[in-house]
Amino acid sequence: MLLPGKVAVIYGAGGAIGGAVARAFAGEGARVYLTGRLQAPVEIVAKDIVSAGGAAEAAEVDALDEPAVDRHLLEVLDKEGRVDISFNAIGLPDPETGGIPLAEMDTERFSLPITTYTRSYFLTAHLAAAHMIPKKSGVIMTVTALPARMGTQNNGGYGPAMAAKEALTRDLSAELAPHGIRVVGLRPHGMPETPTMRELAEIYAKSSGLTWEQFTGFLARRVMALDEMANMAVFIASDKASGMTGTTVNLTMGAVAD
Repeated sequence: MLLPGKVAVIYGAGGAIGGAVARAFAGEGARVYLTGRLQAPVEIVAKDIVSAGGAAEAAEVDALDEPAVDRHLLEVLDKEGRVDISFNAIGLPDPETGGIPLAEMDTERFSLPITTYTRSYFLTAHLAAAHMIPKKSGVIMTVTALPARMGTQNNGGYGPAMAAKEALTRDLSAELAPHGIRVVGLRPHGMPETPTMRELAEIYAKSSGLTWEQFTGFLARRVMALDEMANMAVFIASDKASGMTGTTVNLTMGAVAD
């Protein structure tokens, strides 16, 4: 196992990516504390993990509510004595953020993903770091996407939000590396298993008439599976990747080069 006895807190654990990462972490021996804005989806993931022999607890925590995140972390610390991994995988539905050309989009809709993603990543990261610094160890992780590095159409403020998260990953690492804390992002692209991709496909179908098969072919040279992304998250969170920090791992399957 790559994560034996590690204590991981996952934000957005009820989503496709957060749930996949939670299951993968638990499968490699981590004790996972799952959070989400709604309790029910997170409970489903936790029950799956426990039924498979893993250790998981679910809690309703809004990752934009700093006092709520802090209270939950303190509860984890009371039980475990430490937090080894903080993984932020929160998301917003595409209909709230895109589907409209920038020239026609209002400022509020453009700003929504920027303020939401950056606020959540910052507050979960800096609160986790405060508890990791005394232990001189820990891994802080998040997820971005291809629009952080490549121009895309009808994505509103999503691309700037992803680029900001990657910049924050570098800045956090610059400050936290001397304390033994690693900060790494994952940049997957176009995973058809996620509801987000289904929503995006519907938007493209309306605007350009693309079928689902044409859409997945348009995404990348080869689309990535959720378990591939989750397995990479496990490796990055493990001690096997102790030499990696301050970067975002390119999982775009060749769609963009670093």
